[in-house]
Amino acid sequence: MDLYRMTMIEFEDAVARTRTAILPVGSVEEHGRHLPLGTDTLQAVEVSRRAAARVPVFVCPPLHYGYCRSTADHPGTVSISPGTLRRLVFDVAQGLYRHGIRGLAIVSGHAGGIHMAALEEAGERLVAALDGLEVAVVCEYRWAQAAGVAETADDGHAGEIETSRVLAVEPGWVKGSSPEEYPSLPRPFIARRKRPHWPGGVWGDPSRASPDKGERLYDASVERLVAVVRELERLTA
Repeated sequence: MDLYRMTMIEFEDAVARTRTAILPVGSVEEHGRHLPLGTDTLQAVEVSRRAAARVPVFVCPPLHYGYCRSTADHPGTVSISPGTLRRLVFDVAQGLYRHGIRGLAIVSGHAGGIHMAALEEAGERLVAALDGLEVAVVCEYRWAQAAGVAETADDGHAGEIETSRVLAVEPGWVKGSSPEEYPSLPRPFIARRKRPHWPGGVWGDPSRASPDKGERLYDASVERLVAVVRELERLTA
């Protein structure tokens, strides 16, 4: 059930049947020279909608912006602060709660560590503030990485996995490919300028991507999100 397209009467009728919602979270972030800036959002929304087709729950309009640290210098990346992200998620969830939602799955397509920590902190604040609200915070991209579909041993960003997933649903958005690449950020030190350590913005090998792999990767993530949503439904019954 796509919240964005529903009327208030349709919402009112539907919330009598389910009190669970999925909130997709993405980013506006470079993904090499071949994938769109909205790749993370595309993936989070696709997984959320496929899961909701199996377990009828609300799918909220996505939050398109996230916190992007390592890619902040790359053209097109638009990052928001972790505090802003926490506040956005808290306010959206509070609004959903006011209208009857009691189970919320926050589903991120962006896997940055600080980004995910901000989402988890928002979840902690929500369950402390709102009686009866159950919250799950997941990075569905990590599920895709763990699915065992990718051939690339260390595929992390704009590589085989993400290229395959965009090819599966929006092949016209894929503009050729990018060379295989891996960042050389000088951890544990903080680089003031990160792009020289990661010029192409790719972590992996996009040349190994295929639409079939993309579908298999979606299947793996959807299966796990369906289990999370069903548990939320059970907890809030």
